[in-house]
Amino acid sequence: MARLPLLLALTCLGSGAGLVAGRALLAWIPAADPQTSTASLQRLAWLSPDPERRREARLLLVQRQGDDPVRERVLLRGQGWGPDSLAALVLKRDALAAEALGDPATAQQRWQRLVQRFPQTPAAADGLYALGRQRPALRQELLQRFAAHPAALAAALETGPAPSARLAGALHLARHGVRWPGAEPRLRQACQSNTAAPSRAQRDQLAAGLAQLGNGAAALACLQGHQPGLDTQLALAKVLLAGGDAQQSQARERLLQLARAAPRSPQASEAVALLSDQPGASTLKALSKLPPSLQATAPVQARRALESPGTGAVLAVLERWPTDPASWELQWQRSRQALLAGQWATAQTLLMAPIGQALPPALASRQRFWLGFSQWQLGQRTAARGTWSALLQHQPEGFYGWRAAVRLGRGDLSLDHERHSALAAPSWQPLESGNGELDRLWRLDQPLEAWEHWRTARSQPPSAPQELVLEGRLRRGVGDHWMGLGQLEQASLRLTPQRSGLPPGPYCSLSRQLARSLQTPAFVAELNQAAAATGIPATLLAAVAKQESRFSPGVSSPAGAVGLLQLMPATAAELADGPLQPEALTDPSRNAQLGALYLAQLQRQWQGNPILMAASYNAGPAAVAGWVSPQLQQDPELWIEAIPYPETRLYVKKVLGNLWNVQQQPLPAC
Repeated sequence: MARLPLLLALTCLGSGAGLVAGRALLAWIPAADPQTSTASLQRLAWLSPDPERRREARLLLVQRQGDDPVRERVLLRGQGWGPDSLAALVLKRDALAAEALGDPATAQQRWQRLVQRFPQTPAAADGLYALGRQRPALRQELLQRFAAHPAALAAALETGPAPSARLAGALHLARHGVRWPGAEPRLRQACQSNTAAPSRAQRDQLAAGLAQLGNGAAALACLQGHQPGLDTQLALAKVLLAGGDAQQSQARERLLQLARAAPRSPQASEAVALLSDQPGASTLKALSKLPPSLQATAPVQARRALESPGTGAVLAVLERWPTDPASWELQWQRSRQALLAGQWATAQTLLMAPIGQALPPALASRQRFWLGFSQWQLGQRTAARGTWSALLQHQPEGFYGWRAAVRLGRGDLSLDHERHSALAAPSWQPLESGNGELDRLWRLDQPLEAWEHWRTARSQPPSAPQELVLEGRLRRGVGDHWMGLGQLEQASLRLTPQRSGLPPGPYCSLSRQLARSLQTPAFVAELNQAAAATGIPATLLAAVAKQESRFSPGVSSPAGAVGLLQLMPATAAELADGPLQPEALTDPSRNAQLGALYLAQLQRQWQGNPILMAASYNAGPAAVAGWVSPQLQQDPELWIEAIPYPETRLYVKKVLGNLWNVQQQPLPAC
């Protein structure tokens, strides 16, 4: 008996040590993610001693097994325990599975439990939406508490039938989700309503939303002649700038009025930048009417320097405003003029102006390539190789990374179907957002939940490069490649060490993350299938699809081109040897097949020259045939810069840069 206390103490110590060791072992074992094998997930789901690891493995298995509500309910049975937000996710998925199985009573019970236990989680928004079908007051609670959540935007679209309720729903969409499917007709209806006529302030808000959607005519009609606010005025001017000559003239007048009415406002600064970017003598005349404080800004001075003889005024602007985008554009436009004229020394002087450190990577690669080109033409061969080598080290992606590699003899594009027979499925990458909850949802292959978590927590659109990269990746994760790639491209034009505020290590990590995200294709299976059927490399199809539609099958151009590879219906019918149903071109598989057939025609016509193929896809083979000259073989970069259509010039560089990226997958060195 004397030994009993000692034995009990040793037993307790041993148990405690075992628990500590077990926890340490669990912490050492990597957490499951989408790259974990199915067999490993199954072992974790049933055998892990850690209930949190079991739940995470089951959520990953649910995503992997596809749309099977019966199997989903089996996997997630008993997993709604504890105060963790993953319990809210389990309750939400269980409710949705019950609805899919025709069990509304169980679904209602789960939604009610979710809203009661986790009222502040984004998943509760879905509960309020579902319960609000019978209790309209919950829909109002949803709109107030989770204004930007997709469930709230769906509820706003469904408000009614009272005209006042429909107006309130339209205003909510204009404020929080103007791009939500179905929002535009609701905004137009609200503007035209007689029974619940919007006030002047409400008309301004509705008009701003319509302008953001590119419907300038509806926005102007909604205002009914009232003077819009600054934000609406700016949005209207942007829409009008994309129109014909008459609309562009209206836009210039609106921008001038805005700048003169509120010269100290942020809207005035943006208006001046837009106005300064317009061509023609009328722009210079309009700029002369600005207040003196705005005339002394970088956009105005850069616009005037662009028209000045010599390089003195240009260099003065670059020295005074090295970090302003107007200076970046000025340097490029004047350098391009010198390059096309063969004025290599002038181009070198302009390209060596001390703004290189301020340039975003996408623009720095252009500046470095042409500096090397000028050095080469001036006989400075060693310096040129050094400039191109530095480019490949720091900005190896895109068109200029490709051209630098070719100039250094380090590789070229390939249209060999056998060498690039198939696109690899995109690999999962950690989100690394700095937000633990967001990162965990992404790691558990819950992109929609991660997106809703991010969207619910924000009140303003992203502006900093870090935010644009993060939101772009989240949008792509839920299939919104149009907006996602757009935001990633914005980030590439804003990501500089100065603007990010990051130390070198995190900045380099973010740069590589951005490059990888921009290079990742979508609709890989459909593009691979079309490539195999036609002999066109899937990498080329991906390069064209990214530039044409940003991998968005439902998008249509103002000219009438449709789908993933933006085919004109008449061209598609010719390729298909017969008429097509309207929905055929929005099917990514069918669109990819027809686009590949057209590229195969261009490949035969131009003997596989990727530059002429890309130019022809945009401008048409007949136009391109008139541009062919010996310079295409001697200095293809200059030939591209001499293309008379600015849209085609940019298009060729984008498509070939995309092709280089998807074939080589280059990442900047750190």
